[in-house]
Parts: sequence; structure tokens; C-alpha cells
Amino acid sequence: MSPSEGEAEDIRLERIVFIGRTYDEYLRMFNVKPGELKGRTVLDCPGGACSFTAKVRQIGIEATAADIAYQFEPAALEAKGRLDIVHAVQHVEILRDQYLWDEFGGPEGLRTERTRALTATVLDMSQRPERYVAAVLPVLPFEDRQFDITLSAHFLFMYSDKLDYAFHEQTMGELMRVTKDEIRIFPLVDQSSSRYADMEKLLSFAARNGWSAEERPSDYEFQRGADSMLVLTRY
Repeated sequence: MSPSEGEAEDIRLERIVFIGRTYDEYLRMFNVKPGELKGRTVLDCPGGACSFTAKVRQIGIEATAADIAYQFEPAALEAKGRLDIVHAVQHVEILRDQYLWDEFGGPEGLRTERTRALTATVLDMSQRPERYVAAVLPVLPFEDRQFDITLSAHFLFMYSDKLDYAFHEQTMGELMRVTKDEIRIFPLVDQSSSRYADMEKLLSFAARNGWSAEERPSDYEFQRGADSMLVLTRY
């Protein structure tokens, strides 16, 4: 999961940031309870090293993750992920005041949780590789309305300094194509906690394509100001 999504040519592992959140973080980010997902097909896109797919499958929920990184072997991704965790923790230590530390207690707690997510993900990838689909946004290799609900974390809006409006529109259009009922996107700000400038334009695009939009508060906040999600519902 990284801003290099969309660059289909010359994809190298060193250009990909393989880091992710835990299952528990996902539940709070998206204000979702496992019972709400029972009997529904779920897409996590981009999934990165997030352990959501691994954990929900353990409780009988059908989930699939898609990410540019999944073309690489689990062992290589684990090694890259461990390096990325080191760099990520160093980064947030430098910008410590931009984060709320109640969630993790401090940098070591953050390192522990990111490592826990990575470990669970690569283990599940080794055991159930068919549930981890390599994909380069804004194109997804899925059928129309294949999934009941899609969750998308820390990608759209987050890298708006690198990914232009056209990419955002194409990606949202593709998420809408493969999703039957509902899409949840978190957060609505970039890495400096500034709200996505073209949000209204993007929501108008969604409305023209048959989707209503609602901004809802999230129960999760680590980056200051990253405390809400977008919920898109098909008419």
C-alpha cells in the first residue's frame, strides 16, 4: 500500500510501503462490528499489511484483500514490512506532536501493533494465497458488484499530493463498480491532516453514478484530525 499505486510498469518491492493496521483498529476506524459483516462478502482495498482479512476469515466472514504488493512472496513482504515499520516509527517519533498516543502508549507500542498486523497478514497469505489478490489501482480484477461492502483505509485522500483528482475519480469509480452496497473510506485528510480539496467534486461524481455519501465520525484517531470516514451507499 503506497502512493506508487497506479504505476503498473517497473514495479519493484523497494518502491512499495508494506505496512498495515490490526483487525481491532479496522473495527474502530470503520465503526463496524463483526456481526454486521456476517453473510456479506468484504473487500479490503488496498489491503497492505492489514490483518483484517486474516482475522475476519477466522470467524467465518468471506473477505478478500487487494493490493499492489501481493505480487511478491510472503517472506519477501515480511522482510520489507519489518524495515518499513522501523522507518514508520522513526518518522512518527520526529513528528510526535502530530499524533495522539492514547492508542499505543508510545512508539514501542506502535511498533508492537504494526508488527502484529504484519505477522498475521503474511501468515494468512501463506495459508490462503487466493484471498490476497495483486492489483494496481485504479484497475481491479473483479466482477461487477462482486463484494457487498468495501473498506478502504489510508490511501485515497491520504496521498493527494502525489495522486491527482483523475486518479481519485478513477479509483472511486472502480471501487463502486466492484461493490454492491456500501463503501467506507478512512480517513478524509492527507498526511498533514488537511481535508481533501476536491472532496465535493468527487462526491458529485459519486452521486451521478448512483451513490449517496455521508461523512461519519470514527471511533479511531491516531493522526490528529484523521477522525472521520466517508460512507458511500448505492441508491
